[in-house]
Amino acid sequence: MILFPAIDLKEGRCVRLVQGDMSQATVFNEDPAGQSEAFRDQGFAWLHIVDLDGAFAGRPVNAAAVDAILARVPTMSVQLGGGIRDMRTVDAWLAKGVHRVIIGTAAVRDPAFVREAARRHPGRIAVGIDARDGRVAVEGWARLSEMNAEDLGLAFEDAGVAALVFTDISRDGAMRGLNIESTLKLAHTVSIPVIASGGLASIEDVRRLTQPDCAILEGAISGRALYDGRLDPAEALALIAARAASPA
Repeated sequence: MILFPAIDLKEGRCVRLVQGDMSQATVFNEDPAGQSEAFRDQGFAWLHIVDLDGAFAGRPVNAAAVDAILARVPTMSVQLGGGIRDMRTVDAWLAKGVHRVIIGTAAVRDPAFVREAARRHPGRIAVGIDARDGRVAVEGWARLSEMNAEDLGLAFEDAGVAALVFTDISRDGAMRGLNIESTLKLAHTVSIPVIASGGLASIEDVRRLTQPDCAILEGAISGRALYDGRLDPAEALALIAARAASPA
């Protein structure tokens, strides 16, 4: 089980949104690279970054901030999403040192692109599945498609995709707890590893993730709970480590 601390980038700053609403952005750090360093020092091995402006623009916008993060924490594994909609962008980010890129909107609009990217970069392509009321959202969550999460996941079953990042938009930034039921439903539908996202609010959510039925999940993403102190990093990581060390 991996706990991914999240850095969401808007206008070069580290922010958190509520349910993907760009007008409800809370700035938590003016220095995203410094924030990444803090997460590293707290013991996190991975970092989850989203270029929020890029997700709306359809191209990287906060590249300078991402570059600064990569330079500051070269030992961390970084997964990056937001505005990644063509092969040139995929190739460029992976060449810069991003461990894994997350493709969201393009996975709905151009599944052949995702398949080709996964073929060219084995183990380094993830698909972002962001759902509202059961339907997958695209373009920075601004529009809803007609596809549901399970169908989108199944579309890439044989593509070599490394992971699916599943976000319940209604819970993202709302501190209501993860949608474990829907996340597990997706995880049991596909053979691709699934990462839970949206709403992780406290150590109780982490404790829930360490239960046997959640062993199927690759991990979960935490944002606001880490920034506002509701989730203690040391306690969360110790809980996950204890579960990993215990007999199955």
